[in-house]
Amino acid sequence: MTADTVLFLGDSITQGGDWGAWFPDKNVLNFGIGGNSTEDVLARLESVTEAQPDEIVLLIGTNDFGMRRSVETLVRNVQTILVDLRRDLPGSRMLVQSVMPRGREFAERIREANIHLRQFSATVHAQFLDLWPAMALDDGELNPVFSDDRLHLNDAGYETWLSELRPALERLRDEPPMTRPFQAIIFDEYARPNS
Repeated sequence: MTADTVLFLGDSITQGGDWGAWFPDKNVLNFGIGGNSTEDVLARLESVTEAQPDEIVLLIGTNDFGMRRSVETLVRNVQTILVDLRRDLPGSRMLVQSVMPRGREFAERIREANIHLRQFSATVHAQFLDLWPAMALDDGELNPVFSDDRLHLNDAGYETWLSELRPALERLRDEPPMTRPFQAIIFDEYARPNS
């Protein structure tokens, strides 16, 4: 039996992960690219589809806030990413991770975005992993134990992320792959009109 292919999709936080060492029993693809926003990920979804992964682990959005993009823009883009991936990879399991905390000045917008991402994930048969409780202080600041610059993770940050991610991936693997074609209905106030 061949090992599942797990594709980690995101920005520099994903890029910095040593996924092959952390998941040696899987075929690991690191599709994290430093500086990527949700729009950048949207622009390169074809390469994700071509990789035909069994599982997709998505973490994206913090750079959108760094670029002063709105919560609405971020959420719409992630919804489009998920709908497109589900359409093109109907059998792949998907795990959507919450936007991680960073400086407390971003906390309110990140929390708002994460509420929408959690709600939408189920509509595309994706699981959602909320990293906020493990990684944020009460005021929404990324715990300084986990980062040297209030954004990127240090070793302790990656260890804490992995402690949340490993059981989430186990739950994801318990899900049967989808076997029927999928049609998403984007339903919340950030929905784009059907064209």
